[in-house]
Amino acid sequence: MLGVVDETPVIGCPGYPVSAALTFEIFATPLLAGLEGVAASRRPSVHARLARKLPSVIGMDDWVRVRLGAVNGQVVASPLPRGAGVLTSLVRADGLLQVPAGIEGHHAGERVSVELLRALPEIERTIVAIGSHDLVLDLAANALRATDPTLSLVSTNVGSLGGLVAVRDGLCHVAGSHLLHPATGKYTLPYLEEMMPGRDLAVVRLAHREQGLIVPAGNPRGVTGLADLADGRLSYVNRQRGAGTRMLLDHELSRLGVDPDGVQGYAREEPTHLAVAAAVAAGRADCGLGILAAARAFGLDFVPVAQEPYDLVLDVAALDDPLLAPLWELLAAPGFHDSIASLGGYDTAESGARIR
Repeated sequence: MLGVVDETPVIGCPGYPVSAALTFEIFATPLLAGLEGVAASRRPSVHARLARKLPSVIGMDDWVRVRLGAVNGQVVASPLPRGAGVLTSLVRADGLLQVPAGIEGHHAGERVSVELLRALPEIERTIVAIGSHDLVLDLAANALRATDPTLSLVSTNVGSLGGLVAVRDGLCHVAGSHLLHPATGKYTLPYLEEMMPGRDLAVVRLAHREQGLIVPAGNPRGVTGLADLADGRLSYVNRQRGAGTRMLLDHELSRLGVDPDGVQGYAREEPTHLAVAAAVAAGRADCGLGILAAARAFGLDFVPVAQEPYDLVLDVAALDDPLLAPLWELLAAPGFHDSIASLGGYDTAESGARIR
């Protein structure tokens, strides 16, 4: 709102904090500069490649806060969660991306212009991780920042398959993956040969973790396993296509002879284990496949299904990148292993070991 009260200019901003901050920058800052008779200051901008697909509603400008990192000499932009009340986006953002009203968003890897909120030297101290969601990466980001406030680890959750695509396309330093290969029963490694034959890739074990059905505290529906989804009496919340957890579910349902179309809520998708746990905690679903640590975070119960490896995939040449050295040191530290174990459902016996 713009107006005048008794010859005093009045600027009204929305009540939600993120909307208020953005609206002030777009409208109030240039207005105040004009009233002072000076040119409005403009932040520098940089061209970046998008880490993941960014949809947008056509017909209105869309402003998206992003995290930035430098990968192979190119800036990569990872969109942060959008929402007028998402306060964390204000403090985590490295840049601001405008999606014009006339387009429906951008595809992963597309080049976009980003207005910088932080200087490029700071952005170049960011480890870009794309792929499957895991709480250990969040734990590592906090530990790295506590040791070196100039170092950041930014995770973008697009599922294991999306992470491998990001490695292939040079959009990240490391990709998190726990992708089950049904034909071989192995995780991740067969996909590297199929998707990037001849590519010199390394695989570093982050941890083994326990996957299972996240259910309300006390397990009021008496869930015993994935076979209980067959009759449609349980409402389920799923992970997105390409997620390793989704592929594990499909493999197990096929093994049990359960038709996914008969699973109530199979098409309902969430992007992270914590989002699945939140849906169960809020009563929006009776269960969802996820990790034990996510269930514990919400005080929920857990029905074990499988134990799986979670790995970091990267180019072999990146193993010696000085930017990643603190991450390898952290994964080898016994104290960090203790922190991982405290989350619940993790085995750190191979954490930090190179398995390829």
